[in-house]
Amino acid sequence: MPGAVSLLEVLGEVVDPRARRGVRYSARAILAAALAAVLAGARSLTAIGQWVAEAPATVLTELGFGGSVPVESTIRRFLQALDPDALDSAIEAWMWRRTVVPGRRVVSFDGKSLRGSRDAAGRARHLLSGVCQQLGVILGQVDVDGKTNEIPLLRELLARIDIDGMLITADAMHTNRDTATYITELGGHYLLTVKDNQPKLRKTLKKLPWHSIRTGDRTRSRGHGRHETRTLKALRIDGGLGFPSARLALKITRRRVDARTRKFASATVYAITSLSADEATPRQLAAWLQGHWHIENRVHCVRDVTFDEDRSRVRTGAGPQVMATLRNTAIGLLRLHGHHNIACGLRYYSYQHKRPLELLKIC
Repeated sequence: MPGAVSLLEVLGEVVDPRARRGVRYSARAILAAALAAVLAGARSLTAIGQWVAEAPATVLTELGFGGSVPVESTIRRFLQALDPDALDSAIEAWMWRRTVVPGRRVVSFDGKSLRGSRDAAGRARHLLSGVCQQLGVILGQVDVDGKTNEIPLLRELLARIDIDGMLITADAMHTNRDTATYITELGGHYLLTVKDNQPKLRKTLKKLPWHSIRTGDRTRSRGHGRHETRTLKALRIDGGLGFPSARLALKITRRRVDARTRKFASATVYAITSLSADEATPRQLAAWLQGHWHIENRVHCVRDVTFDEDRSRVRTGAGPQVMATLRNTAIGLLRLHGHHNIACGLRYYSYQHKRPLELLKIC
């Protein structure tokens, strides 16, 4: 790729928050070492410090250290003092250039609280992130301050990437007119569920003549002790709903049967999209709606189970968000290089100190 740079070079562009006087270790070297340690399975700042202390001289030289290495407290203070949004922006721009997918790019946005990062007021740090549905790679992240919520910050996150032609999926919290208008003005499309936070819109959708619409897609699955059938109906809505650029209304019905007790349960969800019937088939829409929740299994669950994120006690400064960014980046790098089982990938890169550097040097 002409003009391509490695992630190691990108880390060198992150602004060093320290005063120039007395700096012994470069920001790039510390960041690269921290990411390499996380790729090797480090779950905490203490583990990062131990990985650096045990690394051979040849690896330390490649990372950018000369002669001596920082102790864990030095690494900790540096990561806590970083501008986390600047770090996220630098890495997400690099990830964006390397996530090429066939067809339409679909990005799902959802928030996650870092439970162990509670401050003196008892509030846990909350982060909003966007994930490529096709690849399971995190393409952006932003901190949701306690004085606001996810809604305006979704627009802030979208402003940092090129969403022209992209499909944005999000939960019902983001089903509002300002967000929909913002997405379509930037050339993107939205696919949003409608729940009780939009009571008039939901009531309008519920009253549409669904009985006269044929089922556009039907899928059946088995697992977790139940049989599930999902059906989707799509109805063209050229005007009349009062929601910006809405072209299709969707009705998704989910029926579950417990395999043991044979008890039956049914649920109906409504959604709207700016895509037209010519731009997406009912089967694609059903897959994208269901794929939105894969962010829980492919990202949140991995961070909680494989990286033990919810038990992390990093609380000071930018520490919680920076550690989450390092975990996101590790997941993305592993998936981009064929490691679909993240735990297995971490084990592979933990066996030799030099292996994580292979990922950091790839352009």
